[in-house]
Amino acid sequence: MEVIETIVIQNAEVERKETVVSAADADEAKAEFIWTLQATWHLVNTRLEMDQAFEQPVCKKKKLWEMVAEKVNARLRDSGVTEVTVKAYECDLKWRNMLATLPSPPPAAAPCGTRPPQDVLQLYMELQERKMNMWAQQKALEERKIEAINNLAQAISSLAQKNSAHMSRDGN
Repeated sequence: MEVIETIVIQNAEVERKETVVSAADADEAKAEFIWTLQATWHLVNTRLEMDQAFEQPVCKKKKLWEMVAEKVNARLRDSGVTEVTVKAYECDLKWRNMLATLPSPPPAAAPCGTRPPQDVLQLYMELQERKMNMWAQQKALEERKIEAINNLAQAISSLAQKNSAHMSRDGN
């Protein structure tokens, strides 16, 4: 019986610790921009719309990225996202990271130095969406596991209490 009580107590302690950690993480997350699928779509569309400006031999990339960030933030605000705004350097970094992780086209398909075509970016976004869906399914499965473990712990605790009450009533 002592083992059962220990398991239940340890479980309660773990839950409290998780709450403290998640509260700290929430405060930290407010300060940095999180690239959701929607925000990434806005970035891709905005950057592709401005592709000609970025291709100019003499242009201030920093100013262009500031314009991209303003447009992405405006689109996010229009869709109801107002908590955090994206900065120019974050847009630039995200764009570079996306380009770096795209599969390389075959040499005959595109000459060196050209931007990846829009359909490749579309494919990238679809792959990202699939990853997010898989992550959401995995998270839901883990949450069901936790719920099952908590239900089992409650059932064991309840049985232990009934057994204890039974034993004290019978005089043992």
